[in-house]
Order: sequence, then structure tokens, then C-alpha cells
Amino acid sequence: MGGGPVVAIIGGGFSGAATAFHLARRLPAGAADIVVVEPREGLGYGLAYSTPDPSHRINVPASRMTLISGQDCHFADWLEQTGAVVDDAEAVAANGALYPQRRVFGRYVESHLQPFLSGKAIRHVRSAVASVEISGEGYHLILSDGGTLAADALLVATTHPPPALPSPLRSVAGAAGLVANPYDLERLEAIGRDDHVLVVGTGLTSADVIATLDRNGHRSRVVALSRHGYRSRGHAATHADPIGDFTSLPARSATVLLRRIRSTIASAAKQGGSWHPVLDAVRRQGQVIWQALPLAEQRRVVRHLRALWDVHRFRVAPQIAAVLDRRVAEGTLTYRAASIVDGEQVDGRIRVTLRPRRQSTQTTETFDKVVITTGPAHADVFRTNTAIAALGRTGLVRLDQVGFGLETDGQGHSVSTSGRPTDSIFVSGPLARGSVGELMGIPEVTAHAERIAAEIHQWLGYQTALRRKAS
Repeated sequence: MGGGPVVAIIGGGFSGAATAFHLARRLPAGAADIVVVEPREGLGYGLAYSTPDPSHRINVPASRMTLISGQDCHFADWLEQTGAVVDDAEAVAANGALYPQRRVFGRYVESHLQPFLSGKAIRHVRSAVASVEISGEGYHLILSDGGTLAADALLVATTHPPPALPSPLRSVAGAAGLVANPYDLERLEAIGRDDHVLVVGTGLTSADVIATLDRNGHRSRVVALSRHGYRSRGHAATHADPIGDFTSLPARSATVLLRRIRSTIASAAKQGGSWHPVLDAVRRQGQVIWQALPLAEQRRVVRHLRALWDVHRFRVAPQIAAVLDRRVAEGTLTYRAASIVDGEQVDGRIRVTLRPRRQSTQTTETFDKVVITTGPAHADVFRTNTAIAALGRTGLVRLDQVGFGLETDGQGHSVSTSGRPTDSIFVSGPLARGSVGELMGIPEVTAHAERIAAEIHQWLGYQTALRRKAS
């Protein structure tokens, strides 16, 4: 490669790939070496967009997915140019919007990185980072395949930690009927069509799992359970521009914020509108809203409003919503609001004790399979990611104070255990959500990747100036 400073990107899913893409676009040839360490064959897929299951689709219209901010139809235009959904009649929703299979979006991202990979501006090291050590002014990365990599700067762009097993179910952790990883397609496809299934969680991952079961011919009963019993909502029948201003005088408390959102929804309803465009406005303004809240109020939002926010913000694709609606109507899918009290193995099955919401009584039910879809265990990032754990041991990164991931400063640098930014470590993507705010959808992650790429570009310019001065 060029022999300049080395920027090592840990993780080549959408966040890492998008940041590499925008950094490579900014840099002149040979200005720096961009190395993405990612075990998957292609860059840009990650956990979300590498799924081979054809029933898993992007959960927003293709017209709102883009690798380049300001070009909202970038992905949709690519679909038309490449004919990527010509053979997928189910990709078109009733209102004409496109919802391609998720892996198609991964192909789109990969295709835009390919020129930089071919031109050596970006190098893909197909491995994982097992550990990181400080080496002089830079870093020494130890890879899982035994290789090593020297880097001057690091970008942490790894995926969320997997769901954590609810503590009442730890007693059945080794049970054959427990599917602790909802992304293990082989385990999901092994579930029999007549198995009685408990899906723990009622959000997007839960919907994906139920769609997978349905595609595989499962016809028995499924119970989807969460503390509130909320089910992910669907999209509005027609598109409407976002409604509401929540940033001119941003709320300083969770209560005031909720009151404003509800008032705006009520006003929209009087005009014949739905809640969808109001929540779209909250999402677009989410980072300003979040950063205006004091830490105690951020924690209140997470504790009391997160479940309600998630099911309205993370909407299921119409194709998956149709599967859920059909199964509810058939009586083969039930949503319940309850907490798990205990679990035990009984004759090869799993007996679960439940406490229905707002009730003191308990019930028991036995399932053939139990699938955990409770969402990322954000606070487990040190336990589940060895690279981040190593950085944590050296004091270069720390958890954010809300518990969503890693703390960052306003320029995207990781914050050390001393509370000071780590000059040469950056964080891109949802792991920075606790500091940044709304950072889960593609538009927000794209904008964040562009911003972090700009910060790294500026850092590289400063490093180059120092080297010239030293020589």
C-alpha cells in the first residue's frame, strides 16, 4: 500500500465499510493505508446484511437507504441500474415501495467499496482482532488467525453484542431446545413444524425469527413474550413528511419530551394524519434531543420509554408484517406481556414460569423450543468483544454512562477511563449511540460515518504536519 499512516478499522459491517468508503474518498493516493479487519468474505454486510434468509428484508423503503447523505435514492437508483430485485416479486409492497432482501443492501455497499479495494486504497484483512496492545505511539493488533497488524490509529466499528440470556433461564443454558443466538439460521431451521415455540422478545429480531419459522413451514403455536408485550409497528400506507419541531427549545426532561410528542401526535390526528411522521421527526432530530437531556433524564428515557420508542421507531417491512398478521389471525401467534420467573428442563422440553404483567399470580407453560430475541446486550461489549476488552484493560475506552456502548467525545474519539479523549481511537456506528443519540438507522449511521471520516482525515493531516516538522 502507500506507506503512510495506517488506520485500522475493527469491523467491516456497514459502519466500518461506510467510514472506510468516505475516508478513502477524501484521501489523495498514498496519504494513508486504510485496513479493514473483518472475518466475513465481503465488506458492508455485517450481521444485519449478511443473512441468507430470503424472508429477511430491509425494514424501511429502499428510497430511504443510502451510503451517501443527501442522495436519498442512491440505493434505489442502484437497484434499478443493476436489476437486483427483478427476480424478487415480493420486494414490491402494496404501495409500490421497494423492500429488498437484506443481503441485497450488503451487495450494494460492497459494490461501492470495490473500486477502492481494487485500487488498494482500502485493504480487507479477512480475520478478527483478538487483542490490541499499545506499541510506541501506535497499536499492535493481534489477529485471530495468528497474524499481526501495526496501526497508527484505530476505528472501532464492531457490531452490537448478542442478546444476553435472561437470568431466570440460565438454569436451562445447556438445553437442546434453547436457541440463545437468534442469528443462528441453522438452529432456527432445525425447529420442527409442530414445535411449540416461545420467542423471548417482541421487536424486529423476534419478527425476523417468526418469519423464518413461517418460511420453513412451521404451523404450530408461537408465543412472543416481553415485559410490555409491545409488537413492532408497521409502516404507514402512504408517505408523509416529518411533523414536529423538538429541537428549537429541546426538552430537558423525559416527561416534557413525552408530553410534546403525544401533543404533536394528537394534533396530527386532528388533521387526519398518523403518528408515523411525528416519530419520523423525533428520529431525525434524535441526536439533538438526546444531547439536550441531562444524564439522569437520558437514563429515565432508557428505563421507561425505550420499549415504547423501539416498537414505533423500528418498524417491520410490510412483507413480514403480513406474516405476523396472518399468524395472529390464524391463532398460531400470540403476543403476551409477562416476565419470566424461572425455567427448567422437563423430558427434553423447557418448562417456563411466567408472571403476567400487572398480576401477582404465576403460570407455567412447556415449550419445545425457546428462542432469545431480547436485543443487544449493550453493556456486555467488554465481555463479548476481545478487542474492545483489551482496549478497556489499557484504559483507552470505557462504557458510556447510559449503557449503550462506548463513550465518545464530540469529535468521535473514544473516552478513556480517566475521562480524557483518546486521540487516535475513534468509534463509528451504533456503539457510539449513548453519547451521540439516535444512531441505529442507515441515514443516521451514514451521516455519522461521514463525520468520523472527516475527523480521521483531519487527524491524519495533523499527523502528516507533525512528521514533516520533525523531518
